[in-house]
Amino acid sequence: MTTLTNKLKEKDTVYFIAALAVVIVALFLPTSIALVATSLFFALYAFFRPQQSLLFLVIYVSIRPLLVEVNSGLKLVGDLITVIAFAKLVLSSGRNWKTLFHFKWFEWAYFALMVAGSISGLLQGVLPAAVIFQIRTFIIMYLLYYIISRLVLPDDWLKRLAWVTVWTGMITCIHGLIEKLSMRQLLLPDVWKYKTLSATNAVRIYGLPGNPNSLALLLLFGIMALLFLQNIYKGEKYKWFLNINLVLFIGVFILTYSRGTWISAFVLGAIFILTTRNWQLLKRLVIAGIASIILIYYPVNLGVKLVAKLGLEPVEPDIGSIAGRFGETFDQENLALMTESGRFFYITKGFEIFKEYPIAGSGFGSFGGSATLSYGSPIYDHYGIRSDIYGGKFFYSDNQYIQIITETGVIGVILFAAFLLGMLYLFWKERKTTMGKFMIALWFATCFSGFYYNIWELKLYTMFYFILFGVFASMTNQYTKFKMKDL
Repeated sequence: MTTLTNKLKEKDTVYFIAALAVVIVALFLPTSIALVATSLFFALYAFFRPQQSLLFLVIYVSIRPLLVEVNSGLKLVGDLITVIAFAKLVLSSGRNWKTLFHFKWFEWAYFALMVAGSISGLLQGVLPAAVIFQIRTFIIMYLLYYIISRLVLPDDWLKRLAWVTVWTGMITCIHGLIEKLSMRQLLLPDVWKYKTLSATNAVRIYGLPGNPNSLALLLLFGIMALLFLQNIYKGEKYKWFLNINLVLFIGVFILTYSRGTWISAFVLGAIFILTTRNWQLLKRLVIAGIASIILIYYPVNLGVKLVAKLGLEPVEPDIGSIAGRFGETFDQENLALMTESGRFFYITKGFEIFKEYPIAGSGFGSFGGSATLSYGSPIYDHYGIRSDIYGGKFFYSDNQYIQIITETGVIGVILFAAFLLGMLYLFWKERKTTMGKFMIALWFATCFSGFYYNIWELKLYTMFYFILFGVFASMTNQYTKFKMKDL
């Protein structure tokens, strides 16, 4: 209790709570006033406390879908923090500003990919606004890497990042369990509450991120944060708090029924444990996993049945199961749907388009990316990709590689491969360190995720990835670093 009281008195905690209070109050303000008020506050917050504002992004980006659904006036907070922190870095560079233009090979490949995709898109008749939208999606979280990699970070910055992630995950887990037990009737915006879900998705927890896959990704990084903190606090301090949350996080992680994230987590964990030979970590995860099934998974599903029997839900719910979720992957009906309008459909259409634009592709904003969700595509009608197939809206291609192949052709594939392998090269040079081994494992998990997610367009994931990559680059002195202290 004394430790908590002391923490609340610290200046960092006071400013952090103030930022949270501004967000909460803004939810109840008229949209225009909320937009102006939050823009002014967070512009100043990011300028005077840039390092802490970057940590605040973990909270904001994780729950942004909920915040924007309640009040769209909060939509600029993340971009403002990132852009102002970038501007502050430029100012901090002083006479060494030329070093800001020193880039690694993977960065040059990434920039070249942006240029190639943009030119191709404009030549194919994609709206300039759509092209800009797509570039922003790829670049905005990369800026976090750019900023953090060039900062002199405090020794405890990674620990602070872990704590923010844990508290965000804990609140999200509690909310998710309430959502699950109330049959999506409590603590949700009306639009979410009455949203029609398929039988497959109705059993999943969506949580504050508003998407079960996004929630699972948040909890994946939350589990990493807990394990990191357990490694720091090896004594009795925070022992029970961390252990209880580890069980909670894994339990809710399972209840998202996110097959893709389960697979990514397995790849990440397997590679890291094998390279570090940390069998104690494996033992800890197995014990926590078993405890989460006994204490979270089964009780929550039984609770859902009990709520239904009490008459709070007229229809006997399908609570879902782990085996059933994996079984759906190879279910004939599900495979037919994927072929007709899902992942297989997009892969087939992608290669069909690639055959006509093999060199430079059809361009950014033309196929299965963030831009097409908002702007559609000038080539969709020609290839029979209609929004009515998907219930009146377009979807991601759910495969980063087919999107790159289709939109940027052979040129883009080469540049994207250089981008990925360039990062791996940096990690490989530090393979003898624990951080290097972790980044190698994270790299493989990320690349694997690209087979079933547009992973480089998922802001929640790329935020964590580029923040951790930035910390790695700062720790290994990849660039000239600058001091940018919080006031």
